[in-house]
Amino acid sequence: MPTDDEVVETASAAAEDVVFSRYDVGAVEDLDVTVTFEDSVLDVDVYVNAPDSRQDEAQVADDAALAARAAVDDLFEE
Repeated sequence: MPTDDEVVETASAAAEDVVFSRYDVGAVEDLDVTVTFEDSVLDVDVYVNAPDSRQDEAQVADDAALAARAAVDDLFEE
């Protein structure tokens, strides 16, 4: 069973990986990944501000949050 810290770190890393797979680091003016895991409930919130990119920031944030949840699911399956 993974620890709460492992869950949060795994989710955060997965979300950041998605964001930076879509944007160059220099294109991202602001990135906020908030992950909580309390009482076996995972909450992931991702905010991306990359105004000079053609990518839809809201879609990238949603994809990053989904990837974070999937990574945590995989962590519990190990």
